[in-house]
Amino acid sequence: NETFKLMEQLANIALRQLLDNEGFLENKSLPKSSRPLKNISALKRDLDARAKNERYRATFRLPKDECLDGHTDCTLWTPFAKMHIPGQMFVSNNYICFASKEGDACHLIIPLREVTIVEKADSSSVLPSPLSISTKSKMTFLFANLRDRNFLVQRISDFLQRTSAKKSNEDCAVGKQKAEWKISSGDPGCEGILNVSSSSPSRTISNQLENFCSGDAPTALQGLLKLFPQNSPGDLGPKGAKEKMKEESWNIHFFEYGRGMCMYRTAKTRELVLKGIPENLRGELWLLFSGAWNEMVTHPRYYTDLVEKSMGKYNLVTEEIERDLHRSMPEHPAFHNDLGMAALRRVLTAYAFRNPNIGYCQAMNIVTSVLLLYCNEEEAFWLLVALCERMLPDYYNSRVVGALVDQGVFEELTRVYLPQLSEKMQDLGVISTISLSWFLTLFLSVMPFESAVIVVDCFFYEGIKLILQVSLAVLDANMEQLLKCSDEGEAMTVLGRYLDNVVNKQSVSPPIPHLHALLTSGDEPPPEIDIFDLIKASYEKFSSLSANHIEQMRFKQRLKVIQSLEDTAKRSVVRAISTDLGFSMDELEELYVVFKAQHLMSCYWGNSRTTAIRHDPSLPYLEQYRIDLEQFKELFAHLTPWACGQHTPVLAERLFRLLDKNRDSLINFKEFVTGIGGMYHGDLTEKLKFLYRLHLPPALSPEEAESALEATNFFPEDMTPEVTPSTSELDLFLHCESPETAGQKQQSGTGHGNSQEKKEEKGNSPPDYKYYLQMWAKQKETKKETIKDLPKMNQEQFIELCKTFYNMFSEDPLEQELYHAIATVASLLLRIGEVGKKFSSMSIKKTENSKPELAKDPESDDDEELSHNSEHSQDAEQQFFQHGSGTAHPRNIQEGNQNLEEERDIQETGSPIQLLSDDETKDDLSMSSYSMVSTGSLQCEDIADDTVLVGCEGNSSPRYGSSIDSDWSISFEQILASMLTEAALVNYFEKKVDINEKIKQQKKVERQISSSSDYELSSVSG
Repeated sequence: NETFKLMEQLANIALRQLLDNEGFLENKSLPKSSRPLKNISALKRDLDARAKNERYRATFRLPKDECLDGHTDCTLWTPFAKMHIPGQMFVSNNYICFASKEGDACHLIIPLREVTIVEKADSSSVLPSPLSISTKSKMTFLFANLRDRNFLVQRISDFLQRTSAKKSNEDCAVGKQKAEWKISSGDPGCEGILNVSSSSPSRTISNQLENFCSGDAPTALQGLLKLFPQNSPGDLGPKGAKEKMKEESWNIHFFEYGRGMCMYRTAKTRELVLKGIPENLRGELWLLFSGAWNEMVTHPRYYTDLVEKSMGKYNLVTEEIERDLHRSMPEHPAFHNDLGMAALRRVLTAYAFRNPNIGYCQAMNIVTSVLLLYCNEEEAFWLLVALCERMLPDYYNSRVVGALVDQGVFEELTRVYLPQLSEKMQDLGVISTISLSWFLTLFLSVMPFESAVIVVDCFFYEGIKLILQVSLAVLDANMEQLLKCSDEGEAMTVLGRYLDNVVNKQSVSPPIPHLHALLTSGDEPPPEIDIFDLIKASYEKFSSLSANHIEQMRFKQRLKVIQSLEDTAKRSVVRAISTDLGFSMDELEELYVVFKAQHLMSCYWGNSRTTAIRHDPSLPYLEQYRIDLEQFKELFAHLTPWACGQHTPVLAERLFRLLDKNRDSLINFKEFVTGIGGMYHGDLTEKLKFLYRLHLPPALSPEEAESALEATNFFPEDMTPEVTPSTSELDLFLHCESPETAGQKQQSGTGHGNSQEKKEEKGNSPPDYKYYLQMWAKQKETKKETIKDLPKMNQEQFIELCKTFYNMFSEDPLEQELYHAIATVASLLLRIGEVGKKFSSMSIKKTENSKPELAKDPESDDDEELSHNSEHSQDAEQQFFQHGSGTAHPRNIQEGNQNLEEERDIQETGSPIQLLSDDETKDDLSMSSYSMVSTGSLQCEDIADDTVLVGCEGNSSPRYGSSIDSDWSISFEQILASMLTEAALVNYFEKKVDINEKIKQQKKVERQISSSSDYELSSVSG
């Protein structure tokens, strides 16, 4: 059981970090033990402390940065009940709180900023170890039965000193008088030296914004209802009298239980809330019950500064806010003018700047507009903070995770409390539809305003428990009708009409027309339901719900929701990737899991990595998860079908350069799959094309290949972008050439005269939209690439390709046979390159001299070239493979030398491969249209710098080391034709490899890494 709880806590932490990475980083440190695998006590202690902190903050609605220092059993004297109530005292860095053992008996929150005296009273048998705490509001709280009173007083004293220093600094910043504190221990004559009036929100009207608004619209310094009263006091009648009675009841309660943050919160307080909060006290009590008042008074000028920073800033969030402003309670007169609209705009924009991870979400405008009716701007802002960040966590973001979690909780509660209705609701699919609108807007969008505001009153006191209770009560009241419904639309109509007729007969405000009610009204309106009766029924039938139970259910549902969202994202990404990559859907999903795991490891354990620094959760999933070079090398080493030994990182670096087309040192999942697919799918031709490109720029870096100018022409700067599923139509249109530009390019490229005429015709004519459509269609057509489109490879690039081939075969069972085959092919290609160089030099001479008598027969040139270079070519080939293969394969060298002699004889008599024309080669071979662009470069440590690379030209001596022949070149067609002569090479590249086995091995590695110590994680992830 203890192990399970530990795993639960770790999973909860992981989910919190996944949902809010930036907020979690503030308190993410776990204790580091010297032997973490053998001793987990430090970890368990830390996790338990985290759990207690969260419960403490949630119970007393405290700010997120509040840390519990300790708690102890005690009793609290309650003057209203004239008795001592047993419970627990909680002490943190800014608050002293008390919770009775009986949940509703008494809750107490004492901010240390309000404390003036902490005094140890005389002990007695009736009252052992008493402790008295006095506040600025002239309230005194008496605790007793404290186990270690002296230690407790010392801790409170330390926290008070820090609070005093912090308060002094804040007062200096805003130009206020410094506050002074006095702490007394056991001296009955000590009294507080401060006499400060109550800091209740009702007695403090914010004046921070008096000179703030620089625009034409004035700033709302109080609730909009006070600025736009809908009724005069004389017109209230019986409802007005009822409202005055409510106010009097609350005033009596304040007198007996206190007012402000230090008020005793008891079952009597809940009763008054359920009867309805008077409109004049609504803003004050919302601030108290939500805990927003604490954050507001400890952050003076915070809202003002935010608004000043956000003024004049425009982005996508502000555009969304502007779009929704007029949809926020358009029926209320307070938002028919610039004052209400400007206040709503400032509050929403300020919060978007405070919390860019949330920014703005639909439904925030509806809730904020209601807050502004009863509070000034600053108070409404802090209520919105409490709502979004503490009371409804993760509700208002792009994925509304929190609302989906509570939707799952609601479904589970329906199965428990309404089992006969649960299955029917699942079949109709109603719960997923109704719960989001009910929860996100706190029923404000589905009930008449004067009724929904009563739900908001109870919500700020009870939390999400009240929303779930009312939702269950609504289903229970409509059970018979819902069981008769045949589809979702019918069920929604039943619930919509019911909620439209939930009325508040005690409201002093005139009813506001409800748009939803107008749309769902029928011939026979259903009977009216009093909102107070509905809330009362929810407590009578579903009061067994507790906050702790809801949190446990939330944790389970959070796991399901996150997994569901990730599965949906995975399927979306896989579907967005082109299907011609060769992998099945299942293989792509497995690759996505491995790729994403590599990305997440860098985010959580390698915060200094590029992927972690540049992680942007707002991007689409295809672009959000990216990996850098080192991560790609790790995945490449485990997933590649070609075992290249020590050469593997070099090959991975080249492929990464090839895939990183935007040169941001990161690749996304589609680019990753494109690179991996080039090694797994296709025939011999496709895989050779893949390797061929890995040895051309940009794959081959300048450091690895100094002479690659010819190959770089294959990558023009104005290359037409590849059409992908993610490419927008606008991007395609912008890349289309205009008719004039197309004409110019055609004229310069081909020299046809009709292109100039076409240009002149189109120059003075209106735009030819058919032409644009044709160009657009051409852009969408997949251009089929042939082997003739590949550039030729120079000598140095060819040497790098040979190094790669050599390393690829080092771990193959047919290693000896493959070495012999590649030696034969390489020697043949070296000679073919020499012949090609001779042809090239002859054509240059013809052009320069323009003398026909200098032209010679090509076949005689071939013979002459081979006779001059045969001896040097043989030495070069032999020394190349001797250095390349080392001393471990002497038989290979002998066989290779013998084969070289045979190949030389073939070359002298005319190779059949050379006699094939380009067209014949193209027709004889089955070529597909798979195309890629190049990557990094290869380096082979086994080949020395003094290796003879090629034969010499003419009668000159052989060239060694870095003396690369820049005139030597070889084409892909020649490489392919030579490779086809060796059955061992053909079989090697045609062999199918199952990537699923490779993925399983990679997952094993990930599990080993995740179970390693913190130190090992940091070393693995950088």
